[in-house]
Amino acid sequence: VFNRHREESAETIKKATGKRPVTSGDYRELLSDPAIDAVCIATPDHWHARQTIDALKAGKHVYCEKPMTHSVEEALAVMQEWKKSGLVMQVGVQSTTLPVWQHANQSIQEGKLGKVLQYQTEFFRNSDMGQWRYYDLTADMNPKNIDWQMFLGTELDLAPDMPFDRAKYRQWRCYWPFGSGMFTDLFVHRTTSMLSATGLRFPGRVVGAGGTYLEYDGREVPDVATVVADFSEGVQGLVTATMCCGNTPIRQLIRGHHGSIVFGTGEQFNGYNFVAERPQVTHDRNNKDHRVDVGMIEDTSLAHFQNFVSSVLSGDPEAVNCSPELGAAAMVIVKLGARSYREGKIFHFNSDTMTFSDGDASWAKKWEKMSADRAKPNHVAGWTAGDKGSLLIPKPYQKLAGPWVDGQDPASGS
Repeated sequence: VFNRHREESAETIKKATGKRPVTSGDYRELLSDPAIDAVCIATPDHWHARQTIDALKAGKHVYCEKPMTHSVEEALAVMQEWKKSGLVMQVGVQSTTLPVWQHANQSIQEGKLGKVLQYQTEFFRNSDMGQWRYYDLTADMNPKNIDWQMFLGTELDLAPDMPFDRAKYRQWRCYWPFGSGMFTDLFVHRTTSMLSATGLRFPGRVVGAGGTYLEYDGREVPDVATVVADFSEGVQGLVTATMCCGNTPIRQLIRGHHGSIVFGTGEQFNGYNFVAERPQVTHDRNNKDHRVDVGMIEDTSLAHFQNFVSSVLSGDPEAVNCSPELGAAAMVIVKLGARSYREGKIFHFNSDTMTFSDGDASWAKKWEKMSADRAKPNHVAGWTAGDKGSLLIPKPYQKLAGPWVDGQDPASGS
């Protein structure tokens, strides 16, 4: 929509390939070209769903940058459209191409951690100008050179009409109509990786918290936030960050009853540390701390795109490393977290009906009933370890527990 950026991009491609690409200010013109097999969508978040669905309906394979969409409803709609299409679609969470996540997932399925209980992750940053304000504003960013109505998407009801604003065009991540700040720009990266590693997908309960505590520069999104997602598999996920303190992040890890996988901080992981629980709990003295190295991919952006291209060439929609199902699951978590923060609500998500509702006491009651029924724990998808690391070993005296009915000791056996 900005003529200078469009021309500069075309010249960059020409220098790299020797051929100048076709340019257009309206993506629909490109979708109508039968010579185009696949598209890459890297527009602001509020355009992702519409452009993706239009591309799939036009028979194009799609690489869509994260976040997959701007809302939960859009994410579910894109996932359904992709399933109907039979086409290849990759969501641009580049770190999912790292082999460390698949290796961790295999270890989890084999029961090496025991019952999986929790993951935690982060994306801490700092800036003296405020996050996303490093996208520079220039005088030629004006209504003469930028199709403002196309950027907004008012014709398609993608965003409300509003006066032209250079900051909202260039630094759109700071404003709710176009993005969701750290929730969809950063949390979605880490959350998607943890879903890939654990095998988890859609949550059962989500709550978000935070606020704007330092960056009072006209932005709408918070600079400190946390999202907690609880899963029906009996696992809790936590993602947290501040945009104003970058050197003391928490470690990214997955906790289990018999041990934990500790990735560390950052993103480019070439392995992980296994931290064992004490043998008094595991009853396994061979279960010890150790390092697992799995190799590194230096350029995940290139490798992730190559994964998309190879999937297109092979005609295999399941060969991508970040499918729309994974993308939708991450969006449900981070966007419900953002809505929870903004609306002051807890949300429940039903993975059978793919719907969400305001939270109530049913989530806590579900787990209380499982305890009362002495139920076996739930497990992540792909679990093959039976009861390994998943059952308590009660002391003999626990048999003395129980209610006394009519003055009768439950331990008397009569």
